[in-house]
Amino acid sequence: MRYKAPGLCPVCSEKLAITKLSCPKCATNIEGDFQPCEFCRLPNDELDFIKVFIKNRGNIKDVEKELGISYPTVRAKLDTVITSLGFVAHNQKDIDDMKAAKEKQKNEILNQLSQGVITAKEATEAIKVL
Repeated sequence: MRYKAPGLCPVCSEKLAITKLSCPKCATNIEGDFQPCEFCRLPNDELDFIKVFIKNRGNIKDVEKELGISYPTVRAKLDTVITSLGFVAHNQKDIDDMKAAKEKQKNEILNQLSQGVITAKEATEAIKVL
């Protein structure tokens, strides 16, 4: 029976390093410092969720149905996976705040354009950067 390799140290919870690979057929061993798969470090429940999410092509309604959970629970599980992979999971308020900030910056650029502080080309470039 093969077990899933642990991703975290049971003593200090630091990510474990892969330092030895072995061939089960010829017993060749290779030692070094190997990069593990990002998804391999995820707990089984998060991997199972990812499989269902991908199988359903990211359609949250279908994920809800298959897992028998609510929309907020699907979003929470997705945020957990996002965080576990080392990304920042933004909630809807964060997204709305970022959109509002971009809109404010865009309006400031257009205001500068209308006052003649910047040229149309400069305004266009500044808006593209947003």
